[in-house]
This record gives sequence, structure tokens and C-alpha cells, in this order.
Amino acid sequence: MPNDQQPTETILILGGTKEAANLAKELVAAKPEARIITSLAGRTKEPAPLDGEVRTGGFGGIEGLARYLHETGVTRLIDATHPFARQISANAIEAAKLAGVPLDIRTRTPWAKQPGDNWIEVKTLEQARDAIPPRARVLLALGSQHIGLFATRDDVHFVVRMNDPPEQPLELPDHALILGRPGDTPAVETMLLIAHSITHIVCRNSGGKSAYAKIEAARELRLPVIMVGRSG
Repeated sequence: MPNDQQPTETILILGGTKEAANLAKELVAAKPEARIITSLAGRTKEPAPLDGEVRTGGFGGIEGLARYLHETGVTRLIDATHPFARQISANAIEAAKLAGVPLDIRTRTPWAKQPGDNWIEVKTLEQARDAIPPRARVLLALGSQHIGLFATRDDVHFVVRMNDPPEQPLELPDHALILGRPGDTPAVETMLLIAHSITHIVCRNSGGKSAYAKIEAARELRLPVIMVGRSG
């Protein structure tokens, strides 16, 4: 869009997911006359490049988001955040009402248990921690902010995969750290599980395609998955 041309609409995407990135790309291509802004929480130090504009950091609660919507002239708000990002999603609903801006919710559909899946379904991360048997070797597929909860399990070996190096040493007494994004295919994830002699996976039912490869790999290897549901 030329600098001297006013946008016909301004769309704010609450992002941080692969689906949000794909949506931004689609909207920029389909609406060259519009202003497309993706908001990121800022947890990933070097996020992948995004089409359109990028805003990083929090808004300051419901009122802060509503103020941003008003001051920026947002005409449409899209919540494409992670399905477990409950606070920002709740804030988006109320802020959209305050600002009088239409809200489009693009929450991923949860994964459905398939034949061959061995899921231990729990409601909370605390229940997931307690469900791990002694002497297990666990792929802990969770955000960095949830890792410390498992520090009490000194009878378990954890393999932790993170996009960025942790700012502080992990509190887990017995663990291995892998830096990088999840594998794109079940074959890649299968190799990782075998290489680390993984016996269990702990993850949340986030849905989507990008993180599903580990679930398919677990099915192939007949490994138990301790699955935290969205009600937790």
C-alpha cells in the first residue's frame, strides 16, 4: 500500500501461531489496500518473518487492548493465538466489545484420539506431572513457562525442546535440552524419540498440524502420551 494512501481497513491479528502467520500472508496478498498488523507476545526471541506489520509485547489488559484498537483504527480483530492462551483470548472478547470492533475467533480444533493412540488424558499440568511413572524418560513438549512445575520429579529424565536458549538454567534436576522447532514429519520425530529412548510424552492438546508429528510418532512407537485437555 502506498504511504500516501489511507488503508480501507485495518486488521489486527493476535498471533504467535503458524496459522496466524499463514493468515497474515493470505490477507496481505488478498487485501493490498488494507493494513495488516500481527501482534506477538514476544516470548520467541527471533520469530519467523511475517507478512505485513508486526507489533511485539503486551497491551496492558482489556482496557489497553481496547485503547490500541481505537487509537490504531482497527476495523477487525482476529484471535489466532495458541488455544491455551486463555487470558489474551478472554481480553480480546471484552476489548472488542468496548471498542466496537468485530472479533473473529480462529481457535484450532483439538486433536481427536485415533486408533492406536495411547493417551493418558488429564485436566491440568499438575495432574500430568503426577501421572508420569518413576524412571520414565519424558519428552516435555510444553512452553518454557511451564517447565518449572516438573522440577519435583527428580525420579524422571526429561528431554526439553525449546525454540530459544533459556534465560535461566532449567530447574529440572535430570534433563537434556534440545534447541529447535518440532520436526515437520512423523519420521523426524520418531528418530528423536528413539535417539533419546523416550518412554512418554507430556503435551497439551493444542491442535493444529505443526505440532501433530510427535503424536503420530508416538502412535507408531506405541508410546503413552500424557495429554492435557483444554479445560485445565
